[in-house]
Amino acid sequence: MPSGPMLSRVTLGFILGFIGVVIFGATLPATRLALTGLDPWFVTLGRAALAGVLAAGCLLVRGRVSWRGHPGAVRDLVAVAASLVFAFSLLMALGSVSVPASHAGVVLGLLPLATTLGAMVFAGERPSRLFLVVSGLGALLVAVFAARNGGGDRFGAGDLLLLGAVVACGIGYPLSARLSRFMEGWEVIAWALVFALPVSLPAALLVLPQELAAVPGPAWAGFLYVAVMSQFVGFFFWNAGLAMGGVARVAQVQLLQTFVTVALAWPVNGEPLDVETALFAVAVVAVVALGRKAKVATAASPAA
Repeated sequence: MPSGPMLSRVTLGFILGFIGVVIFGATLPATRLALTGLDPWFVTLGRAALAGVLAAGCLLVRGRVSWRGHPGAVRDLVAVAASLVFAFSLLMALGSVSVPASHAGVVLGLLPLATTLGAMVFAGERPSRLFLVVSGLGALLVAVFAARNGGGDRFGAGDLLLLGAVVACGIGYPLSARLSRFMEGWEVIAWALVFALPVSLPAALLVLPQELAAVPGPAWAGFLYVAVMSQFVGFFFWNAGLAMGGVARVAQVQLLQTFVTVALAWPVNGEPLDVETALFAVAVVAVVALGRKAKVATAASPAA
């Protein structure tokens, strides 16, 4: 009898996770678009500041001025802010300066593996050996792709920055899911953004472009997308999905993010679809998808 509700909860987790992935999939093309007229430091700090102001407004309107049940909430929220609000955004923006969005989308195909490993460390989940082996094979494919396209037989600087962004997500996503056991998914990212606001807002003002009118409209459009959708709204769905369906399992939905990114890089950034990039993207998804039926022991939610 318990299998029915559990099945529906996991399925809903996958659906919410997929919506989040579609939103996140446009982040790289939108970031590249923003960088056509804005500095990567402003894109990083500005998106955090704008999203933080929106988050503070939402918390006030909803009357969510405190949380309960998790003594380590402040520590986790600070870690989420450091990893997802600052580290990921900055490393991705700096990496996107030299790496096409379609290429970066395949490198970020490592996110499911990083999130799975993070789930083992921070969320108490225990994926089976088969699950880890297949995920590792997908990661190897991504490493080969990056090495082939990063400048000869070694990774390029852009790839290294993107790998740092992957590590940041591997820390921030599981911590967000752990917090979502006590708070709503939107509330987790909202509080993380508010915690970051004392740093992000004054820093963003310091690097604000001197001539705002000189920044092209498309650059502002890309900036608004990453600030409102990527940094805030997307986490409404993603955090809830991770908490409901299990971090390691729902993280595999991120494999579809590569397709979204590669598909959008053409109309948004004018990057023609490269056959090799497309083949590697398909290979990464196909290999890691083999582990979808592998067992993952999900940690029970602690009592609130």
